[in-house]
Amino acid sequence: MMPTKTYKDAGVDIEAGEKLVRRIKRDVRSTFTRNVLTDIGAFGAFYRADFRGIRRPVLVSSVDGVGTKLKIAFAMNKHDTVGRDLVNHCVNDILVCGASPLYFLDYFATGKLAPSIAAEVISGFVRGCKENGCSLVGGETAEMPGFYSEGEYDIAGTIVGVVDERRIVDGKNVKRGDVLIALPSTGLHTNGYSLARAVLLERFRLDQYLNELQATLGETLLTVHRSYLKTVHPLLSTSRIHGMSHVTGGGIEGNTMRVIPKGLRLSIDWSAWERPAIFRIIQETGNVPEEDMRRTFNLGVGLILIVPPADADRVLKVLKRKRERAFVIGEVVRA
Repeated sequence: MMPTKTYKDAGVDIEAGEKLVRRIKRDVRSTFTRNVLTDIGAFGAFYRADFRGIRRPVLVSSVDGVGTKLKIAFAMNKHDTVGRDLVNHCVNDILVCGASPLYFLDYFATGKLAPSIAAEVISGFVRGCKENGCSLVGGETAEMPGFYSEGEYDIAGTIVGVVDERRIVDGKNVKRGDVLIALPSTGLHTNGYSLARAVLLERFRLDQYLNELQATLGETLLTVHRSYLKTVHPLLSTSRIHGMSHVTGGGIEGNTMRVIPKGLRLSIDWSAWERPAIFRIIQETGNVPEEDMRRTFNLGVGLILIVPPADADRVLKVLKRKRERAFVIGEVVRA
């Protein structure tokens, strides 16, 4: 008689998945607004399209992941921050279009589901959503034996937001002479980790304290990708913002050129700010060419506002009142 083989024998534990859902349900529900009409577990998430105060609502969506920053989380066995990284990254992507977030959906995939680790990751999603005022309306947990190395997982997220069509920020109004105002990053955010790991982990341990960082290397590399929503969104109704860029893979120039019209280019003063120590350590340790540094990392600049020269001082003063360390890094010039 042939031995029986179950789905669990093949590596998929449905009970573990159900245990995870029970464990996270209360926290996820805590992100719901009155617009969320379904509970966790439905086949689809229902969100009431109620856009009071917005004359011509336009939905803005984005999807992303956090790349090989996850490798640092695995190595340090710390899983409660990468979810915040992902939510904040997605929020920033639609923020630079002028949108505010409505709801977020996550995808968590692993070889063998460990409910305690998955719950930590999802707690990061929950915290990120609460901090940004959006609802975590659903997600997918996939257990795929043999696809991921033991103890590893991948995450992705989709965000949906809304903007009044009249207030879309897409760079069409960018003109020669416009000023580039930079908002500082909190470190690498979620880009450049493949190069950073290749360089740093040959010489340093993640638990090694570095005086220049005033923290361990691992703590620095897991610093949460910040959200600029609360700083930037209020400016959109009070200031002329011609364009914005979220500085991710491709660096300052690569991302900002995405919203620069033809016939124009960027003139950046690369000496206008002091780079956080982590970037200098990466460059010196790996002898990384300056061109690669600029193309790979944010170098301490997480988001850029493109404003008319007549408005620049006022925008800087508003940001200073918010205790934001903003600074001018260049301007838009003729190509």
